[in-house]
Amino acid sequence: MMAEQAREGNEVEVLVETPVFPTEDPEKVRRAVENVLFGSEIELRPAPSGLGHVLVARAYGRDALSKLRALIRIERIADAARSVLLSGIEGDKLVFYLNKQAAYARHISFSEPSGESPLGPIRFEVRCPDPRELVDWLAPSSTGPPLYRL
Repeated sequence: MMAEQAREGNEVEVLVETPVFPTEDPEKVRRAVENVLFGSEIELRPAPSGLGHVLVARAYGRDALSKLRALIRIERIADAARSVLLSGIEGDKLVFYLNKQAAYARHISFSEPSGESPLGPIRFEVRCPDPRELVDWLAPSSTGPPLYRL
């Protein structure tokens, strides 16, 4: 059904991946992802390394990122988030990483791809025609006129 939604004109596709190590509770990792991603299909796959699993979530439409957008506003980190998000634009995609433990606690903490968290980050890959416009929606600049109303 989600793939049908993507074909029906939803131009934003979100793919989220995060490792689930043997010492972690898969349900807590699922909750961490659900705290920042709305309306996703989630599956747990065996890790390619053979150590634990990989949680994979897919969602479609800009609304899939509405929880992330709300947390950015609640925590008043729009300018910092904007800087990180803009640096993650690569053509028609946006790639960024969130700290898994912070997401579980319903907080946003951007992370590096490796080395920063022993449990690994949550990796977001968002494909859309205009990633910069998506960043404007997620984390509008506080130094100019509002780009979007709440």
